[in-house]
Amino acid sequence: MIKLEQILAGCLIFFSACTNKGDMKSKEDQFVEELMAKMTLEEKIGQMNQYTSHWEMTGPAPKNASSQKRLEEIKAGGVGSMLNVVGAKATYEAQKLAVENSRLGIPLIFAYDVIHGYKTMAPIPLAEACAWDPEISRISSQLAAREASAAGLHWTFAPMMDVGRDARWGRVMEGCGEDPYLASVLSVARVKGFQGENLSKENTIAACAKHFAAYAFAEAGRDYNTVDIGTYTLHNIALPPFKAVADAGVSTFMNAFNIINGTPATASPYLQREILKGKWNFEGYVISDWGSIEEIVSHGAAEDLKHAAELAVKAGSDMDMESSAYLPYLKELVEEGKVDEALIDDAARRILKLKYRLGLFDDPYKYSNEEREKEIIYSKESREQAREVARHSMVLLKNNDQLLPLSKDIKSIALIGPLANDKNSPLGSWRAQTVKNSAVSLLEGIQNAVGSTSKINFAKGCDLALGERNFLDELVYAEADVQEMAKAVAAAKKSDIVILALGEDCFQSGEGRSQTDIRLKGVQMDLYNKIRKLNKKIVVVLMNGRPIAIPEIAESADAILETWFAGSEAGNAIADVLFGDFNPSGKLTTSFPYATGQCPIYYNHMNTGRPNNTGNVFWSHYTDAPNEALYPFGYGLSYTSFEYGQANVDKQTYKMNEAIQLKVKVKNTGKFTGEEVVQVYIQDPAASYARPVKELKAFQKISFKPGEEKEIEFSLDQSDLGYYSPDGEFLFETGTYHLYVGTNSRYVQKLSVKFID
Repeated sequence: MIKLEQILAGCLIFFSACTNKGDMKSKEDQFVEELMAKMTLEEKIGQMNQYTSHWEMTGPAPKNASSQKRLEEIKAGGVGSMLNVVGAKATYEAQKLAVENSRLGIPLIFAYDVIHGYKTMAPIPLAEACAWDPEISRISSQLAAREASAAGLHWTFAPMMDVGRDARWGRVMEGCGEDPYLASVLSVARVKGFQGENLSKENTIAACAKHFAAYAFAEAGRDYNTVDIGTYTLHNIALPPFKAVADAGVSTFMNAFNIINGTPATASPYLQREILKGKWNFEGYVISDWGSIEEIVSHGAAEDLKHAAELAVKAGSDMDMESSAYLPYLKELVEEGKVDEALIDDAARRILKLKYRLGLFDDPYKYSNEEREKEIIYSKESREQAREVARHSMVLLKNNDQLLPLSKDIKSIALIGPLANDKNSPLGSWRAQTVKNSAVSLLEGIQNAVGSTSKINFAKGCDLALGERNFLDELVYAEADVQEMAKAVAAAKKSDIVILALGEDCFQSGEGRSQTDIRLKGVQMDLYNKIRKLNKKIVVVLMNGRPIAIPEIAESADAILETWFAGSEAGNAIADVLFGDFNPSGKLTTSFPYATGQCPIYYNHMNTGRPNNTGNVFWSHYTDAPNEALYPFGYGLSYTSFEYGQANVDKQTYKMNEAIQLKVKVKNTGKFTGEEVVQVYIQDPAASYARPVKELKAFQKISFKPGEEKEIEFSLDQSDLGYYSPDGEFLFETGTYHLYVGTNSRYVQKLSVKFID
């Protein structure tokens, strides 16, 4: 059974070395305190300053004043970290500037956005989460860490654990989906993958929990927009994944662009001092997001940059990313008595401790090994791992009459669609140092999979960027689309089956890429309808970075495979699934709406006061669409079938300190070996504060051979059944609890138990 406590236990070997009161801690403390005693106030503030690279570190610095100023600040010890310096040679040269020129020779820490790979791309994080498998998440992050560390990097700004409920928000692609429990489990696994069991090993990098907090709740799904949620939602939905990784020993936190209760998160003592460093006892450091200290002024919460620096450091932001606020103003603020020097000491101490744990004081150049870089990056092993993660990430949404898997000896296939031969979009957004157009395309993957007698009739059909809809929602054709559609129809007519690759360009999702319409763009639906009229068997392969609204396709396609942006080995991995070399086992971690107007949509919603159809208009519903999702959270099919027996519990009434023992038999009733994700949800129907209709609390991913039956056991205690009050107090109350067991959040069986004093 996948419970968060088990994942946390697996991290203890490394994290005990970092957080327990043992020998390593005492040596670390002694070293850092001795170094701190030698440092001036300016040098401590320098550790709190992060700059991006303005030039190639392997060549001379540009002559412009800005770059020259930064160069001198690095040499003077005025920079603690740099981002976007990549490659073993570049990081070596940049490290020399600091170590060989500054008074104390304190090394830099090099950071980069290594989100789902460095050069070898694994699937985007939202896709990877659909594996519902912490080991897959760990492998994916470990792959990214291995390559990034070989390129001289020490620190990644990942994982993102914002709970995303709104598919309009482009950054849903970067997280784990809509559920805080699943995000907690998978985020801990990702941290473990990045950081390993020993952070001083040369194949690990420090992780960063972001964005603290509630960034995904941007109004209207518009990136960087205002966030206005109650503390009840904050404590029960937004914060649990962050608490989980803080307990698991994540090295750093990044604060968020948004406001919370009217205060920018970067300037929030409540989030950073009271909760993170206080109640949670987090010992790492907090970095601002890019320019977020400067943006305190834009929010209207600071008079100028100096005032913003004061607010941020008092709130607990330890390192300034690219606002240039701390270096020019903190010394002055200390001298004016507006900032206590103890806050500077605390921040510098936290930063120096991470450098110690990375082993940079022993060898500042340990990661900058050009031979290792050539050996590790984009290796055969890396691509094989990326392919394995991708196969696990795909979700089978529909499969009428067992159309899939296809035979490798099929006579003819029409492969159609703007993404069918795309070698770039599968790499996804946040692609680090991967090479453009380096992904295995779907066309290449199918060519690699089928027999020599199979004919592949390829046609693009239309372009993602050409055909558009005007404000009247009428199709506006480009001439190229007309020609391509004619080729697609001809290809479909002479083929036994159609594989239609539809979706998004990879840069339609990601940071700063919010959308008001999450239907298929351009004339893709018209292409689908033209092919549909031919009465051919159609397999739709979706490539996208967010849920998209596809009710017409869901209704009429014969099979639908959600592949997301599957990374460097996308085409091979998709072909593995289409032709039966891998039985799909992914489950959705985010709801697919019927229409954009349903967003935000999520399974664990409140019941409302009028939840049921009353026979008139006066109940909570839409008049033009269903309330529920097209495909719900936890949904995903297999090439085999599973039958659930009657779930049961060990008794009906429990005392407050007892755990529920729940069992259910599951049988593979199909012809293929397959994996099923058995899901357990709870509901507290009469709590002191209204609770959601369902909440995921446990799951197990189990492999079954054809005809095999297994009894799956779960244990749920008060940590699973309780919740947080609006003040952040954990509550576990007497009364009735409903338990739901099943294959997804909608198709479940219900049991009830009672807790008494």
